[in-house]
Amino acid sequence: MEIEQFTTEPFIQNKTSTYFMRVSGDAMTGAGIFNGDLVVVDRSAKAASGKIVIANLNGEMLIRRLEKTFNKIRLVPETPRLAPIDVDLSGAEFAVWGVVTYVIHAL
Repeated sequence: MEIEQFTTEPFIQNKTSTYFMRVSGDAMTGAGIFNGDLVVVDRSAKAASGKIVIANLNGEMLIRRLEKTFNKIRLVPETPRLAPIDVDLSGAEFAVWGVVTYVIHAL
C-alpha cells in the first residue's frame, strides 16, 4: 500500500463557499455520518433531491437527506429512530444552507 500526502484541495471545489462543520447527533448514521464527525459543506453546490444537506429549519441547523418532489420537500434522516420532516413552505422558515460533499471520521 502506498500513502499519498495531499492538502485539503481535493475536498474543496469552491474555496469561498466551503465550510467544515462538526456533526452533533445520530440522524445520519445510516449514511456513514456519526456524532462528532466533520463534514465538508459546499454552499455553492446544487441542492438536488437525494443529496445530504445542511438545512436551516425555523432557526435550527439540521443534517438530513433532501427529498424534493413536485411541490413537497422532506428532510429524511438515515436512522429508523427519527421520522422524516415534511417542510411546510407556507409556514416554516426554511433554507438549504449547503450540500455535504465529504465526511471525515476520527479513528
